[in-house]
This record gives sequence, structure tokens and C-alpha cells, in this order.
Amino acid sequence: MSHPSDELTREIVGLFAAINRRYSQEAEAAASNHDLTPLQAKALLAAEGPVPTRRIADRLHAEPSNVTVIIDRLESRGLVERSLDPDDRRVKRVGATTAGRTAAADLRARMPFAAEPLARLTTQQRETLRELLQLILEG
Repeated sequence: MSHPSDELTREIVGLFAAINRRYSQEAEAAASNHDLTPLQAKALLAAEGPVPTRRIADRLHAEPSNVTVIIDRLESRGLVERSLDPDDRRVKRVGATTAGRTAAADLRARMPFAAEPLARLTTQQRETLRELLQLILEG
């Protein structure tokens, strides 16, 4: 079902952009407070419990080999540490240190919109939004 581009469509697309901009600005400000890039901050938040590097890569929508540089930087700052997975020694796990957990808690506190962008929506509204976004992606 195709609809011509109209003012309503442009307004909705503009709202998507505004939401993304607000999320990005909030994340950048919080990360810069810790001298981190937004990607490094997101990796730190993903590594609070020891997790495989692959899980962090999935959260960052990146290849594990590309995440290595990010983890190296966080490790050099004492925010995360690497360990071997006890069940599979080929798998590297990354977990936040005490300093990393403190920084992660501060990052979360500085990103209220990013943490809960749908806070004002009811469960029904969230479900409807999910269904509509799935329709857009399937189209």
C-alpha cells in the first residue's frame, strides 16, 4: 500500500530525526563528561557484567574485530577488564571494573531520555508503536 509523500509523512520523518538527534546529543554529552566517545560509552554500558565480546559487538552493531579497539581503550583507562570464558577458553569476556561500573552508573544518570525514551507511553501505545515500526521495516 503506497501513499504519496505528504506533509504528515514529512512531519513524522522529522520527528524520527529529532528523536535520534536528542538521543545522540544526550549520549555525546554524557560520554564527553568521562572523556569517552559515544561508542565507547555504549560499549561500557554493554560490559557491566562479564559478557562475550560478541555481545558488545551486537549492541554496537559492529564486528567483534572492530570492537577490539574500543575495548582496548576502555581497558587502558581501567574501566573494563578481559577474561577467558570458563566454559569456552576461545571466547573473551569483557566486564566493567569498579571504576567502570561507577562511570556506567553516572552515564545512565546523565541520559534519562536515552534510558527511557518511551517512558510517557502506555504499554498499549508501545505495542502499537512496535507494530507500526515493524510494518515500516517490512515495507
